[in-house]
Amino acid sequence: MNTPNLSQALILEAPVQLHDGAGGYTQSWAALGTLWAEITARTGREAAASAAPTSRVSFKIVVRGAPWGTPERPKPQQRFRDGTRVFTIQAVAERDPEGRYLTCFAEEEIVV
Repeated sequence: MNTPNLSQALILEAPVQLHDGAGGYTQSWAALGTLWAEITARTGREAAASAAPTSRVSFKIVVRGAPWGTPERPKPQQRFRDGTRVFTIQAVAERDPEGRYLTCFAEEEIVV
C-alpha cells in the first residue's frame, strides 16, 4: 500500500443545533480543525431535486488516523469544507491495519 499524498487542507465540521428564539432549533456547523487530505473522485450522477437538478459526486478522502473519540477523527454526518465546496461524510474506515490513515467516503452535491 502506497503512502497517500496529503496535500489538500480541509476543514472538518460537525453539526450543531442553535436555538432559533421561537422554541425550535436551526442547524449550523462548527469547525473542529483542519486536516490534510488526499481527495480522489469515485463516481458521479445527476439527481432530481425539488427545485433544480443536482450533480452528486462521491469521493474517497484519506486523512491521518486519529484515536476513537477524539475531535480529529471524522465521523459520518460530519463534513469537510474546502472554500465553497462541501463533502458530506457517509462512512469512515481504517485504511491500513495499524490505523495510520483513515478513508472517508464522502459525497459532494452541486446544483446545476
